[in-house]
Amino acid sequence: MTSAQPTAEAAHRRALSHIVRNVGVVAVSFGLAAVAGLLRNIVIAAQFGIGADLDAYYAAFKLPDLLFTIVAGGALATAFIPVFADFLAAEDRAGAWRLASAITNIVFLVVTALAVVAGLLAPWLVRTLIAPGFSPAEQADTATVMRIVLVSTVVFGVSAVQGSALNGFKHFLLPALGAALYPLGITLGALLLGPRMGIAGLAVGAVLGSLFHLLVKVPGLVRYGFRWWPVLDLRGPHSQAVRRVFLLMGPRVVDLFVFQFSLVLTTNLASRLGPGSVSALEWGWDAMQLPETIIGTAFGLVAFPTLAELAARGAVDRLRRTLADTLGLVIALTLPAAVGLILLGRPLLAFLYQRGQFDAAAVEAVYATLRFFALGLVGHACLELAARTFFAQKDTVTPLAVAAGSAAAGLLLGAALMGALGAGGLALGNSVATTAEVLVLMAILRRRWGGVEGRRILAAAGRVGLASAAMAGAVVATMAMVPEAPLAQLAVGGLVGAAVYVLAGLVLGVQELRRLPAALLGR
Repeated sequence: MTSAQPTAEAAHRRALSHIVRNVGVVAVSFGLAAVAGLLRNIVIAAQFGIGADLDAYYAAFKLPDLLFTIVAGGALATAFIPVFADFLAAEDRAGAWRLASAITNIVFLVVTALAVVAGLLAPWLVRTLIAPGFSPAEQADTATVMRIVLVSTVVFGVSAVQGSALNGFKHFLLPALGAALYPLGITLGALLLGPRMGIAGLAVGAVLGSLFHLLVKVPGLVRYGFRWWPVLDLRGPHSQAVRRVFLLMGPRVVDLFVFQFSLVLTTNLASRLGPGSVSALEWGWDAMQLPETIIGTAFGLVAFPTLAELAARGAVDRLRRTLADTLGLVIALTLPAAVGLILLGRPLLAFLYQRGQFDAAAVEAVYATLRFFALGLVGHACLELAARTFFAQKDTVTPLAVAAGSAAAGLLLGAALMGALGAGGLALGNSVATTAEVLVLMAILRRRWGGVEGRRILAAAGRVGLASAAMAGAVVATMAMVPEAPLAQLAVGGLVGAAVYVLAGLVLGVQELRRLPAALLGR
């Protein structure tokens, strides 16, 4: 072995350890947001249950979420931060804040204009695009709530730019806390305004939460010398940086638009399945998103700078290995989580939500979608890494094309299955399409790189699958002996399942179970 080889090996181990430790920090922040979201859902469940009112509430968010994604969602951060960082690297903090001001002003004007148009057209949009299956009264409620929620979309647009600026300074805490404070606004709306205003009170709470999301960033902005100019900089000496931001945004905007619009069309289909179907789909998706966000999104966000650095250096071997190692860690965490959601999802939902208006039938309705969404948990989490590997190589077109095909396939499959499986069919269509999307992206990488260490990934996944199967058998056997009380089933089944998975994984040689604690400790 040459001296360069151990040096490269040590560098790879340090990079992997850095990723895992920072994933821990980000995951804790996402965990706080998840707890706040659970509190919000518990309050909403007790007051509203699963039915027409909550269907209207969730449907009302689809278009505002779409508008935010197009103008100021993740695409903006992806494009804005590198340009903002260029100014910081040149020690031109004034230029950085001028760029932030211009982008903030443009986003505010564009989102406000789109929100006004959407608000005026709300009844027609709900009737023809979002929820044609709703009754006229439900459609009217959806349009009313949408108009209120559109105010929060404008606030979020401004907040997104400020959060990206803080990230440009490598400050992540306050933006992460903003994600935790937003659900608390909705919780306050439910508690204080829900009894008098119904679901409109929840929408007012969403506006309050968006203000929390923005205002929590103020101390950080002051610390880093925030300045604001009333400029757009579409022309003149500062316009080049603004144009660079929007040019970089282009393909990623379309990519996110495809994803969000597929959710709008999914709501369109679910609205035809009867009262409670939209809510059941939304709550099942939220439950699956808890582990996906804490594991998949955290790994994707933290690994992205490392992947981009390796891609810029042309270090394909290390890029391939880093992707394989992080995918192995994600699979080792999400596959048992998926098994847990499928086997323990019913008692979990009952323990969290079954009170007030949220009865046993509501639990069953949500669980019917959760178990099918859980089948796609591994795919969704791996997609966070696979797609970002293309972004790291400055290729945003390939993931866009694959995502468009995946969205179309998921909708067609969901429409074909919903007759037999109801809302669960839409969830299953999403899971199958997302898993296929990851496989296609990995196949393209394999062809470009001449390999993606696929045999190693598959071997690791196979060992994780066997350990998860042992876990599943233990959970099923345990739950047969435990009283049907949700807390007892959840506690005993969860503890036994986790213990069996770890033991079986160590016996079967799941190396990721050893790598995680070693990396967290910096070894």
